[in-house]
Amino acid sequence: MLVSAVTLGCALLLGQVETPEATVPEAPPQEEAPRTEERQEAVPAPPAEVVATPVPKVWDLQVPVPGADSPRQPFDRPVLCVSLPPTPAVPSGEWRARCDESKKECLVTPTWELDAEGHETGQRLARVNGCYDMLSPEVARGYRLVPAIAEAPPGWYRDERGRVLQYNFDLHRRIRVGGAWAPRWLHETSGRDDRVRVDFGVDLEWPGDTGRLHRMTLLDAELYLGDASSFDATLLRYDFRSERDEPLFRVTTFYGKPRRFDVFANLGFWMEMLHAEQVRREGVKADFLALGSTYATLDLWHSRDLVSYVRVRAGPTLERDRTNGFATLVPGAALEGDLTLDRDGFHHLLFGVEAQKILLAERVEGRPLRPERLRLRAGYEVIALAINDQPVSLTLDGRGTWRDDVANAPAGWEWSAQAGLRFSLWAPARRSAPVAHDRKG
Repeated sequence: MLVSAVTLGCALLLGQVETPEATVPEAPPQEEAPRTEERQEAVPAPPAEVVATPVPKVWDLQVPVPGADSPRQPFDRPVLCVSLPPTPAVPSGEWRARCDESKKECLVTPTWELDAEGHETGQRLARVNGCYDMLSPEVARGYRLVPAIAEAPPGWYRDERGRVLQYNFDLHRRIRVGGAWAPRWLHETSGRDDRVRVDFGVDLEWPGDTGRLHRMTLLDAELYLGDASSFDATLLRYDFRSERDEPLFRVTTFYGKPRRFDVFANLGFWMEMLHAEQVRREGVKADFLALGSTYATLDLWHSRDLVSYVRVRAGPTLERDRTNGFATLVPGAALEGDLTLDRDGFHHLLFGVEAQKILLAERVEGRPLRPERLRLRAGYEVIALAINDQPVSLTLDGRGTWRDDVANAPAGWEWSAQAGLRFSLWAPARRSAPVAHDRKG
C-alpha cells in the first residue's frame, strides 16, 4: 500500500512540470500585391488612332412626311430603298429615295400611303417603280434628305398622301356602256316618239409602222326602247390612216417670190362587217343587213398623232334587204370628223354627213326602184368624273335621217336629240400623256 501511495505522488509531481514548445521557423516575408489601380497604370497605352475612333451613336434624324408643296420625285431616275429612324408618322422607317450625286441631295418619300392625319397606313404606294438597291444609313448621312411626293406614271397624278389618280384618258381604247334619252320627231307627223337608247361597244386603237394608226370597234350596238323600238348594230369596224412623207404633187406659184405648196394624199382604208339595222316608220318595219363594206379614205386634215381627223371616204356595200328577201349593192360617200379637243382627252367632237344609193334592187310596191339615204350626225362627249379611275361621260347627240327605202312609209326626215351618260370600263392614259410635275400635267 505504501508503494501505491509513492507512485501516485510521483505522478502528481510530474504533472506540475511544463513541457517546452517546438520552435517553428518563420516564413520569409512576401511582397504586398499591387492594388488594381496600380496594375492598370502599368498596362501600355493603346495606339493613338484607336483612341480617336468614335463610338457609333444612334441616328436620331427625324424626316417629316411630304406636304402639298413638296417636290415630286422624277419618274425616270433610279429609286433606292432606305431605312430611316422610326417616327410617329412613319413607324416602319421604310422610305424610297431618289438621289442627286452632284447636289448631295435625296428626295425621300414613305413607302406606304398616309392617312388624313399624315400617318402611314397598311396600303403600299400604287403604280410606282420598284426599288431593289439599298441605301445604307451610313451613306445616307452624307446627303441632305428632302421629303418629296413619289413619282406617278404618265397620265397619272399623286397627292401628298401618296394616293394616285388618273387624269388623262384615251376614249379610243375602252369598253363602254351607256344610256340616253332619245326622243324622235318625224317630219310627216306632229307627234314625238319617246324612246331611250342603250349603247355598248369595245374600242381599240394602236399605232402601226411610222406614220400609221389602226382603229377597231367590236360589237358596236345601239338599242332604242319605247315608242317605235329599233336597233343598229355592227359586229366589226376597222380602219387605218397614214401620213405620207412625200407629196402627191407640188404646186408652185410665181406671183412675186416663187413659192412651193406640197399636196399630200394621206390615204387609208375603212371597212365594216355585218351591220344590222331595223327601221320603224309609221307602223312599218324594215330590216337591213350589210354583209360587208369597203371604203377608201382620204384625210383632209389630221393631228400629228393621227388621232383627230377630218376626212372623206367612199366605197361600196353589199347589203341584204331582209324584209323583201334580196341582195343589193349600195355605194356611198361620207364627210366625217373625229376630234379630241384637249390634251387630256376630256372633250370629244364627232360629226358626219353620209349619202347612200341602193342599186340592183328588185321592184317593191310602195317605194322607188333606187331608194336613197342621207344621214347627218353631230355629237359631243365630255368626261364629268371618274369612279375607280374609270371615266363617266356626258353625251350629247343630234341626228337627222332622210330615206325612202321603207315600203309603204312616206319619205321624209326624222330628227333625234339624245342626251345621256356613258361609263367606260377601261380607258388607259393616252399615248401622248405627259408626266405630272409640281402641278397636274
